[in-house]
Amino acid sequence: MAPGSSSARSAAPAEPAPATRPRNRRQLIVEAAGRVFSERGYHTASMEEVAAQVGISAAALYRHFPNKYALFAECADVMVDGLVAALDEVPDGAGLRGVLTPLTRITVAHRASGGVYRWEARYLNREDRRRLRVKFGRLVERVDAAVQREHPLPDERLRAVAALGAIGSVTMHHTSIAQRRAEELLLAAALGVAASDPAGVPPGAHPVELPARPVPRTRRAEILAASVPLFARNGFANVTNGEIARAVGLTPSALYRHYPGKIDILAAACLQAAALLSQGVERSLQGVAGPREAVVALAATYVAYSFEHTELNSVAEAELAGLPDDLRRPVVLAQREHIAVWEQQLRLVRPELDPRQARVLVHAGFGVVVEAGRALRWRDAPENRDAVTALVLGALGL
Repeated sequence: MAPGSSSARSAAPAEPAPATRPRNRRQLIVEAAGRVFSERGYHTASMEEVAAQVGISAAALYRHFPNKYALFAECADVMVDGLVAALDEVPDGAGLRGVLTPLTRITVAHRASGGVYRWEARYLNREDRRRLRVKFGRLVERVDAAVQREHPLPDERLRAVAALGAIGSVTMHHTSIAQRRAEELLLAAALGVAASDPAGVPPGAHPVELPARPVPRTRRAEILAASVPLFARNGFANVTNGEIARAVGLTPSALYRHYPGKIDILAAACLQAAALLSQGVERSLQGVAGPREAVVALAATYVAYSFEHTELNSVAEAELAGLPDDLRRPVVLAQREHIAVWEQQLRLVRPELDPRQARVLVHAGFGVVVEAGRALRWRDAPENRDAVTALVLGALGL
């Protein structure tokens, strides 16, 4: 066969088609950014990491978003807009289950990218935060209307907020569980919250006496005590060594005689938080009569700890992801030990749960505390502690 004939040309390898940019690249970028921000925190995450997740260069990423803040702000909007859009498709007057089901489905589907907003939204500017609050307010209003139709109580939307906290908790941990099963558990938890009476003292609940936060008696302890409110108010990344030093009457260079760096102060705060909670649990579980009473004691203790040590707890929860592995490991181990106690007692009360299902519900209870506490502006009063404890027990199916 002569070279150059049509048959010879057809046998030649085809030239690769030029690469085409996917039409939904902006969406892919936002989804990848949500995962990176959730895993690493806003300040620790980089545009290069997001670009690598999408498989593009950083230069290509900057053609879509001028800076990291713009990308983060869009991530926040997209997540809430998806939830609002899902509710807009639910008919007016739909039952509570019909309202909560699409919210649960979307949250579980996007659990890898949704966690950042619980803590990192504080890094949005004032206008963007206001816009996000308005959108979230629409969600709460719609959920509350459904809650009040089925379980009318004058609770000022507390149950609606707490139910959303139970659902949103799945974005804050990595427990491996099938999507459908996660949806079922979280929907049941949210419905349990909605059916609870925040004004009723939970059966078996007793006043909780937590160990006091240590009085700072050394310069190192003074530095830690002064740093926690700064980290809680401004975020760890925005606090300078100079601000910490001024708070304790030192020069910035003098801090290094007590801590190798600012990150070591944060690690000390996280460990202190874990130790206070562990001591509180040990004290509360002494003399309990059975597993149900133990779960009630655990719930009351965690609520009391969250109200009494709000700043310390928020720092430990919000900033843990930013710790390097060697500093984060002992804190994570302490957290796992705490959750293991919950898991064991909850499964004794509800033997139909396997370990993963129990852990998902325990985290749902934690989510209730975060959102209900915020709704109450962390005003530490016995009635507020009782109300949130009742909602936690509702989320656990008790």
